[in-house]
Amino acid sequence: MAIVRIPSENITMTETNELASYLASRGIDYERWTLETDLPPDPTPEHVLAAYAGEVESLKQRGGYVTADVIDVKPDTPNLDAMLVRFSTEHTHDEDEVRFIISGRGIFHLNPGGGPVFAIEVGPGDLIRVPRGTPHWFDLCAERRIRAIRLFQNSSGWAPHYTESGVDRDFQPVCFGSAYIAPTVTHPV
Repeated sequence: MAIVRIPSENITMTETNELASYLASRGIDYERWTLETDLPPDPTPEHVLAAYAGEVESLKQRGGYVTADVIDVKPDTPNLDAMLVRFSTEHTHDEDEVRFIISGRGIFHLNPGGGPVFAIEVGPGDLIRVPRGTPHWFDLCAERRIRAIRLFQNSSGWAPHYTESGVDRDFQPVCFGSAYIAPTVTHPV
């Protein structure tokens, strides 16, 4: 379940409708999908894409995406640190960045302009679409694990365009997960 944090306003959102509404007001699409339970314990990319074929096809139609793949990043992924450096610096893309998280967790920081920088921590079942041209950066959570379906509008994928703003240096890539969010206490009237 996603968590949205707005550090400059000391705001944390965990309720799906509230955070989806906030993200939509900033041009970011967010959905919750039901995780497929019929997948084998360590499914191949082909298994994953077949399990979510209907949802992927619907996204392709809605967003003009032409291809989908599965990225699977683990702590032992070769050259992981070098790969992560490419994504943890503020950048934009010439096309949307679409991710449906199958397993693991990560954190997107977004700097859409006209408002504060905010973070969305994503995990299994979360679908996020960061529109083309939106300044953002991404980090893995402490487990250094994420498996996600990615969709592309260009069959050759996208390349980051670094903003060189330096704003990303002011934010920590810290994931907390729902276990660290204090429960809301209601008092009887």
